[in-house]
Amino acid sequence: MNRELPELLAVRLREPLPDPRIDTRFQPRPAHWRHYDAPPADARQAAVLVLLYPRDEQWYVPLTLRPSHLPDHAGQVSLPGGALEDDETSCAAAVREFHEELGADGLPLRMLGQLTPLYVQASNFVVTPWVASTEIQPHWRPSPMEVAELLEVPLAHLLDPACLGSHRRSYRGEVYTAPHFVWQSHQIWGATCLVLGELVHLVEVVVGKRNAESG
Repeated sequence: MNRELPELLAVRLREPLPDPRIDTRFQPRPAHWRHYDAPPADARQAAVLVLLYPRDEQWYVPLTLRPSHLPDHAGQVSLPGGALEDDETSCAAAVREFHEELGADGLPLRMLGQLTPLYVQASNFVVTPWVASTEIQPHWRPSPMEVAELLEVPLAHLLDPACLGSHRRSYRGEVYTAPHFVWQSHQIWGATCLVLGELVHLVEVVVGKRNAESG
């Protein structure tokens, strides 16, 4: 377990982010119309939280399987998050939604920084991802109204090229290839795959740089 990772990411996230299209492993193909369009004026604002937490001497990331009754992205794997409330910042919304969905009240969070916002056409949301860490293994109490299943995914699994696959989908009559992470019986695709892909890219960069400096 690289205990320096949160600090390395915090430093990197203070710098300008690379274009998320720099790493094509995680892009839908063709990519020109998916998640990179300028959002329309009526697009809603949302935020999600990517949390790194320790378990079994590894870093983990919590994901949620969305219940079938939800109006947006039902049955998909997502990061905890949701729409901004009035006068709420994206950071505050990400933290609030994290606690509402996963029930980890009182968990000390260190906010490391922001990833690249993405426009999600299917739900007309501009999603701003935030990265945080904690030194405590959380005691989860997921909300049954918002979480059908809690997925605790090792960061090392996401970094393993063997867990990355793809499948074919159709949107508005256009067929495209959607990359996905595989975790147990689940496929993690769409905007969640892009957000986690950007995190994977940055982890590879900062750990590779630290290893080169140490060597």
